[in-house]
Amino acid sequence: MGLLDDKVVLVNGGSQGVGAAIARAAVREGAVVAVSGRRPAPGEELVTELTREGGKAMFVRADLADAGQAGTVVGDVIAAYGRVDCLVNSAGLTARGTLLDTTPDLFDQHIAINLRAPFFAMQAAVADMVARKAPGTVVNIITSSAHGGQSFLAPYVAAKAGLIGLTRNAAHAHRFDRVRVNGLNIGWTATEGEDATQKAFHGAGDDWREEAAARLPMGKLGQPDEIADFVVFLLSDRSGVVTGSVIDWDQNVLGGLD
Repeated sequence: MGLLDDKVVLVNGGSQGVGAAIARAAVREGAVVAVSGRRPAPGEELVTELTREGGKAMFVRADLADAGQAGTVVGDVIAAYGRVDCLVNSAGLTARGTLLDTTPDLFDQHIAINLRAPFFAMQAAVADMVARKAPGTVVNIITSSAHGGQSFLAPYVAAKAGLIGLTRNAAHAHRFDRVRVNGLNIGWTATEGEDATQKAFHGAGDDWREEAAARLPMGKLGQPDEIADFVVFLLSDRSGVVTGSVIDWDQNVLGGLD
């Protein structure tokens, strides 16, 4: 449909999982895409895939836990393509920790990746949009756990709940700049990262996806390509004036009780 024709889209944490799915969907919709990540191999492999199919894409190596790098990624994309029209903050850390066993170091890691990195990436991208007097869009990938979450995700929930507040604050602050900022609270999703997490922290076997799907209302986990299509819609002009919305993308209903 060409929803993102001639747009420059930066996907932070875009080398795998939901971020990679968003990058693929954005290229299909006509965007020039930049993806950032810590590991060059998957990032460069994804860029090769996207360009092989006729798209225009680049990989920017960055450790988003470093606040400075979270901002300079945007500068690298501007240097390459002249601007950033759309920003997606998809990088995330889900390392487990409860209120009682989370160390200050683990807490700081969650804040750095799940809250501080989006803050400074948004700061740089929105500054570019405002300087050009051009409209732009931001989508933050958050989590349905930010409503309260599991006991073993205490620092993750704390950081992601902060990202919900930041999303709404930035949307309000820059609505007259025509910069729209929205968030997506995704539920349990079938990604490479989730596979590694289930095996590392919960002793899951190779069939954990099938077992999990059987327990879920829709009979499947969230799918990255479906999430990506919705993110592209939020990035595009077809989502109209919507800003400051944090949408639950989940099959469990907040407040619903059996």
